[in-house]
Amino acid sequence: MISPPNKLVRSIGIFGSAMLILNGIVGAGVFVLPATIAPLAGVISPWLFLAVCALIITLVLTFAELASYFDKSGGPVLYAGEAFGPVTGYGAGWLYYISRTTAFAGNAHVMAVYLGALWPWLADGTGKMVAISSVCIGLTLANLKGAKNGIRTLAIFSFFKVTPLLVLILLGLQYVTPDTLFPKSMPVIDDFGGIILLLLYAYVGFETALITAGETDKPKTTIPKALIYTVLSMGILYFLVMLVYVSIFSGVEAQGATLVDVGQKIAGPIGAVAITLTAIFSINGNLSGTMFAAPRLTYGMAEQNLLPEWFMKLKGKEASPVNSILFFSALSTGLALSGTFILLAVSTSLSRLIIYILCILALPVVKHRATAERKANSFKLKGGYLIPFISLVICCWAASYSSFEAWRLILGLLIVGYIPYFIKQKTLRK
Repeated sequence: MISPPNKLVRSIGIFGSAMLILNGIVGAGVFVLPATIAPLAGVISPWLFLAVCALIITLVLTFAELASYFDKSGGPVLYAGEAFGPVTGYGAGWLYYISRTTAFAGNAHVMAVYLGALWPWLADGTGKMVAISSVCIGLTLANLKGAKNGIRTLAIFSFFKVTPLLVLILLGLQYVTPDTLFPKSMPVIDDFGGIILLLLYAYVGFETALITAGETDKPKTTIPKALIYTVLSMGILYFLVMLVYVSIFSGVEAQGATLVDVGQKIAGPIGAVAITLTAIFSINGNLSGTMFAAPRLTYGMAEQNLLPEWFMKLKGKEASPVNSILFFSALSTGLALSGTFILLAVSTSLSRLIIYILCILALPVVKHRATAERKANSFKLKGGYLIPFISLVICCWAASYSSFEAWRLILGLLIVGYIPYFIKQKTLRK
């Protein structure tokens, strides 16, 4: 039975939104980032994670207010589209979709690497292709069964990714000393800006929950709460993981030592295997969150007449956007198996920053055009536009680090991406 195209089922509560945000943020990065940051920042690394969380929360709060004005799926497409018109909205949606597809393909490869550490046959060649294909097909089937089943899958991966990390923290606290927690001297940091940039990227992905607003119960209040509480919780988790890391490994020891090595240090070979499995679950959770959210983006774009109605087809009692899911699955799996995602990877971070900037700039326009009722029911930031302005400065600063190659690739992607948009508009005019 096919449901009407405008009847998505609002089955995502605050827990489901939190799962989307958590899995959007926590992927492979938490397992390898400590080995990059610790040699550069030493014992102040944990505090830098908290400091950057304070910076990123300005962006999260800005999106929380923006999200409170909308109850449809689409996220950045809706925000940029309402403020600056459908051409800009489509561009934002297209860039975000490409970044999510590329990230999915890249994380599928990283997952195969971790699987290969346990079962060498899966590390490359046919085994790697089997591993990637199996995960992609499994996540596709889970999401085709509807939002509830997709959120359940996310919850399972979340449990198996967060629980071992909490155990690692509890067991690792015995290594923490007062001097590690509150260092008496500050290390000399050569590239402070580069470190902050790396840590900023550790928190991106929170916007995943915005895209699924059309299936979220009371999205105008649920999504802002989930955004703020989940990102703050992730900041604390990052702080504690990093604190344990620098308490166990310092200086030269930290070079190349991952969380798997921390597990080895605390619990021997069993600890190393446990953290490797945790990394696999963590990456799968990130993949599952992307598989859930990205198809809702094309659904939202089709709902606004930016893409063909084919993307709006819903199926079953759960009203699953079947065509959008199958399209994303085929595209991302194809990129992962072919390896061509590497060509697009350079644009992923920049495209996300451009979208953030567009959405921040959209906030005053959306507020100005909102009805009195929409304003009354919205999430309100204190300090006027101070917090959005800070978040805008942070995003522009981060974007300034992008290479010329990334900007050129973004321009090329936009030119190619607008072809189906103009075809759709020509069809509508006819």
